Amino acid sequence: MYIYNVTINIQEDVHHEWVDWMKTVHIPDMLNTGKFSKALMTRVMVKEEMGGITYSVQYTTPSKEMLQKYYDEDAQRLRASSKAFEGKFVAFRTELEVISEQ
Repeated sequence: MYIYNVTINIQEDVHHEWVDWMKTVHIPDMLNTGKFSKALMTRVMVKEEMGGITYSVQYTTPSKEMLQKYYDEDAQRLRASSKAFEGKFVAFRTELEVISEQ
């Protein structure tokens, strides 16, 4: 199992609008690709020197191959859907391989 983690720092002036968009539009769109079985959205509880509010969204996928399929078929379109928030966030993405779950 793999986790596709997206960490986002969003400006405070658009924070509430962005959270609503993530919960009602973007995360459902990600899940609707059929490449992820679940998503977990968390708030990072560390105050950033650069300001803003930071979140981590973890999307669970069964394999590296399925994650690659997301990159090939869906990533560009879904990343472009954040245009309304362009210039108001910074995001970085990591891939995690689940070793053990207890």
